[in-house]
Amino acid sequence: MNRPTGPDPGPGPGLGERIAALLLRDPGDSTHPLRADAALAAGAGLLGAAIAYADTALRPNALGWALFAASALALVWRRRHPMAVLAVIVACIAPYQLLNNAHMGTMPIAMTALYTVAATGPVRRTATVGAGVVAVAIAGMSFNGIHRVFDLFRTSGWLVAALVFGVAVHNSRAYLAEQRAAAAREAERELTEERLRIARDLHDLLAHSITLIGVRTSVAAHVLTASPERLDRAAVAAALDSIADTCREARAELRTTLTVLRADDHGPLTGEHGPLPDLDALPDLARSAGAELTVAVAGTHVPPAVGAAAYRIVQESLTNAVRHAGSGATVRVRVETAAGPSLRVGVTDDGRGGDGRGGDGRRDSTGPAGGGAGFGILGMRERARSVGGTLEAGPRPEGGFRVAAELPLVPLVAGATGDRATGDRAGNHAPGSHAPGSHAPGNHSVEGTA
Repeated sequence: MNRPTGPDPGPGPGLGERIAALLLRDPGDSTHPLRADAALAAGAGLLGAAIAYADTALRPNALGWALFAASALALVWRRRHPMAVLAVIVACIAPYQLLNNAHMGTMPIAMTALYTVAATGPVRRTATVGAGVVAVAIAGMSFNGIHRVFDLFRTSGWLVAALVFGVAVHNSRAYLAEQRAAAAREAERELTEERLRIARDLHDLLAHSITLIGVRTSVAAHVLTASPERLDRAAVAAALDSIADTCREARAELRTTLTVLRADDHGPLTGEHGPLPDLDALPDLARSAGAELTVAVAGTHVPPAVGAAAYRIVQESLTNAVRHAGSGATVRVRVETAAGPSLRVGVTDDGRGGDGRGGDGRRDSTGPAGGGAGFGILGMRERARSVGGTLEAGPRPEGGFRVAAELPLVPLVAGATGDRATGDRAGNHAPGSHAPGSHAPGNHSVEGTA
């Protein structure tokens, strides 16, 4: 789609589109259904009364007007009880017609009731009810000596038209409901796949942490037993501290894994395999997308899970920018630490593109992102949520698109999704023993355009 590049959002929907949206809206979505139906009943009643009053030869008498008013009043409950309302209206209109009152006066009321039955029920019921009502109408007119084909055809034609229109609305509503359900199922499937990818990444981190614990435990045991007389207490203490730090970080990552999989998802793991990416891989990623990159996390320990989440968010944002922003657009990526402590990730572009659907600035990719699996804005939000962070994405007022995520640099407590943990903080690794994905040194700067 083409996203608006200025403050003018463009023309809104036309009158026809608004009427179609009103007709195809789920009846249960109305804020005040009884009030809306009362207004519709009043409108149909006034239109019918004008038609009846204009027929000077067959203008209704007092009883006729009473039957007419009762049939119009019944429309107030048409949405709640369509069949019962139609039965009441037929019961009022039948004697009204037999008394030879203005026959076309009740047509707006009858058509509204028939439309409601057709729009809210199965086609078989509509056909049966419609045939019965048309038969009653023709019988009533014949009783009053109206045998002209034109009059009979005109009356039955209006009634059949209301039925056909109601069936069309019913089918359109069913189609739209199925489309919405299919879209919801697809979104849930994509979210499930992304949760599984996150779980696989965290599984890799846990495996590394457990390996480190085993190695450091062996080192400590060797120091204690090999040369007791030359025991280096400082070395043993450092090894034990490193084990404790690794255990705390592994526990936090395990809690995160359980949080991500709390919906009891099942199925094969999908996505790319290989070394877990982290912030160190961002320069190559930005260079391949022609983006300007700034990383300012010098001296800060970034837990592996947070580094992997930041990489995936940048990866997907760059995919969307390259795909939708258009040629010549400038894409900027900034990753920095913030108070909290947290890792702040921002990706902006000044392009014109959208998602191909019409101008609201939404984006979602479904293809590869720099060699990884594209998972869209839903997936990016799930990535941020999996480490206790938040993510916002949307068009910029001055044009372009912006993705902003804030990822806490403290472990996620199980059951507290989106909040920063108040328990243990993962300690720093001993020198020379950073886990894959942990990041401390240096800033990077890569410039370019998408």
